[in-house]
Amino acid sequence: MNVSPAATSASPAYDPPWLALPREVSDMLRPMMPGIVEAIIDAVPQLVPAYARPIEGRFGRGLRRGVAAALDRFLQLPGTRLPALSEESRQLVAGLGSGEFRQGRSMDALLSAYRMGARVTFREMSRVSVEHHLGQSVVVDLGESILAYIDELSAVSAEAYAFEQSERAGAVDRRRTELLDLLLLGQADESALRQTAAMADWSLPQRMVVVTLPIDRSAGLRLRLGPGTLVIERETDAVALVPARKSKSARADLEKALRGRGAAVGPAGGWEKVPDSLRLAVLAASALPPREGPEDPPIWADEHLAEVILGAEPSAIAELASRRLAPLEGLRPAQRERLAETLLSWLRHWGQRAPVAAELGIHPQTVGYRAAQLRELFGDALEDPKARFELELALHAGRR
Repeated sequence: MNVSPAATSASPAYDPPWLALPREVSDMLRPMMPGIVEAIIDAVPQLVPAYARPIEGRFGRGLRRGVAAALDRFLQLPGTRLPALSEESRQLVAGLGSGEFRQGRSMDALLSAYRMGARVTFREMSRVSVEHHLGQSVVVDLGESILAYIDELSAVSAEAYAFEQSERAGAVDRRRTELLDLLLLGQADESALRQTAAMADWSLPQRMVVVTLPIDRSAGLRLRLGPGTLVIERETDAVALVPARKSKSARADLEKALRGRGAAVGPAGGWEKVPDSLRLAVLAASALPPREGPEDPPIWADEHLAEVILGAEPSAIAELASRRLAPLEGLRPAQRERLAETLLSWLRHWGQRAPVAAELGIHPQTVGYRAAQLRELFGDALEDPKARFELELALHAGRR
């Protein structure tokens, strides 16, 4: 298996505690090894809840092999300056750590098993030492050696666990980036997307929104938006895909998370609408004045669709305005501005004098006077639905 580069053996910088043990201790203890192995095996499911399962099959064989190998290595140490673990035993112990991560358990279970194994081992070995009259100093050195040995086992397993965890996190991040690319480009069918999402450990939401924002304002974005969010960084911007819930509170939470980041949010939709959501978010960001203040809310594209349409093709809008608003060109600037303002309000309120007067703050008779001027200038165009629509577009564009 792969272990991190730091997990290579090294000679201790000080004399290990097992150097003080007589070499004959190993010969005395070796016949006890099968019994100690079984004592540890029996204690594991009783004292460590995570392993409360029948000690049989592949799990049982692996546990017995690991315990036996660890004890065998320990018996090689008394009276020597050997490191706690050989290369072979280091690989085995590292495998236990990475295996805990793959099984979905925390390191606490394995560390508890190590501590429990140390207690059982010391109890049995110290009993034999006393029976053979090896003296109290040997028992003390034996206890210190067992503790130092278990500390080394724990450190190697924990390092392998952390390495496996970081490797898995990196692989998941790469798969999530690939998934978001597929969604943004709209180049995969639902079956392929769900398969890729499963490999990326991500559930495909029913509805989602796309967020785009400047890359220099994306620090901490993934953490701020929550674990269900996918984020990628491009050359000049960051793009996030956020699960969308149909509630005012969810929208408010997203707005709070994006406040001060100069973000634009596309409309919510299913996975097949993700490219459209991104496109509209980008168009909204380019069509509206930038929101760069530290407390400025994001731009919601679905609240500014008219501006998005107007900004999508500026040359076409300019041509439309030039053609439809030509009757105003011969007027003085102030008069042209007044009549353009009145025409937009008149179109918006379908020619009703009272709402137009209220909006513009003028007398209804003034509205009537200006409406007569507009009819004289624009003629039948004011009665043509298509012309009215184009006039309103052109007038809106002029006020952006």
